[in-house]
Amino acid sequence: MRFAANASESCPRCGVSVDVGLTVASLPTQLFKSGPLNEQTTGSVEVESLNHLIGRDLHVYQCRSLLGRGGMGWVYLAQHRDLVRKCALKILSPKLVQKDPLYLEHFWNEGRAAASLTHRHIITIHAVGEADGHHFLEMEFVRGQSLQHLLDQAPLSPLKATSIICQIAEGLSAAHQAGILHRDLKPDNILLTHRGIAKIGDFGLAKRIHPSSAGKLPETLAGTPHFMAPELFQGANATTASDVYSLGICYFLLLTGRLPFARGRLNELITASQHEPFPCIDDLCNETTREMTHCLNALTARSPANRPQSGLEASFLLQAVLGHLRDIETLIHDAFDPTPAVTWTRHQNQFRLEVPLPDGRGQTVYVESSDHASHHRLLTIFSTCCPVQPHYFEQALRLNAEISHGGIAIREVDGQSFFVMVDTYPSATADVEEIRQSVFEVAKQADFVEHKLTGKDVQ
Repeated sequence: MRFAANASESCPRCGVSVDVGLTVASLPTQLFKSGPLNEQTTGSVEVESLNHLIGRDLHVYQCRSLLGRGGMGWVYLAQHRDLVRKCALKILSPKLVQKDPLYLEHFWNEGRAAASLTHRHIITIHAVGEADGHHFLEMEFVRGQSLQHLLDQAPLSPLKATSIICQIAEGLSAAHQAGILHRDLKPDNILLTHRGIAKIGDFGLAKRIHPSSAGKLPETLAGTPHFMAPELFQGANATTASDVYSLGICYFLLLTGRLPFARGRLNELITASQHEPFPCIDDLCNETTREMTHCLNALTARSPANRPQSGLEASFLLQAVLGHLRDIETLIHDAFDPTPAVTWTRHQNQFRLEVPLPDGRGQTVYVESSDHASHHRLLTIFSTCCPVQPHYFEQALRLNAEISHGGIAIREVDGQSFFVMVDTYPSATADVEEIRQSVFEVAKQADFVEHKLTGKDVQ
């Protein structure tokens, strides 16, 4: 969320203009010194170009390409020379360190906080260090996109929005249980893998919770204003409940595509968040369920005492919501009832679909859900290619390298081993269009492999 240094300028995303000074106006995360917001001074630091690092070695890393530029520096796709693995290398801007050593402290905070956390919904920090005057973090390389980028492309279904927020809550729960606050949870700081797995990153404002600090006013007010809990603007300490409020704002944004309090000036935003009723989700998204509405209201309650008190409590609440959402049969109905050429039957937890293909060919596709808890349940879509024969192995492996969707595996079907084309999704994130497209793609690819291996159309 970028705010302009000049009050006549506006954020290109939310349209908010600035009428108070910011410590660094060009940064996506804003830091406010404690005290009246209208008494701040404005300063601006231009993050210099670090393009000269592309193709060069830094410590044990070869910087191969630029992944993105953030408020505190640059992130490169790099190769670890000794371990021969790809990673994301975040390099702090040297000019920021010279201008204000506080940024180096935030940078090291991110490394120390995230490095102490190991969780599937948190980006892993492998190493922190300094080389040739550059401070860096070696991070897990996540193939995918930011949650904000996904939002910019198209609105999310309530089912997918709830599942993603539930994953984020799990990651937040792990941080809270380790005694770490995030303090800047927002879609820009969440990455999604190609499989729809959410991972929290950017712990640059993270803070450890110390019992001795209870009751003291914070030295700085940190965060991105639209996602900050109302009590923070009144001088209260950041808490696990204020992180939960940020989670709730993310949920509202995923469900509606807008922020709850979009105002023209920052002081108007603060006033609205503290005094105006929270927008009614039912008026903005008619597909939300009663459970979703109740959950969102709890996450974004103005009083921190009325919210879930930690990421763990928020995770339990969201898991309960997912338990009430549509099951797979409903999704199959919605995906294929408008397509009468595709017929399907159900046997227990497995659905069998007959999919017609060009030139009179056809393919049987199976859709089934795993028996995990609702928030970890997997949806598997597969189609048989042909029975397993040893002389097919080499050709099957070669074909696997040519396939862009799914992959060839071996699976027992009705007591017999088959080569199958298979694809999997987190069950709660799968929507109607994803299932429809995946079924047709798996059918097409399985037919292709079957034809290449056997020259037949067995279905």
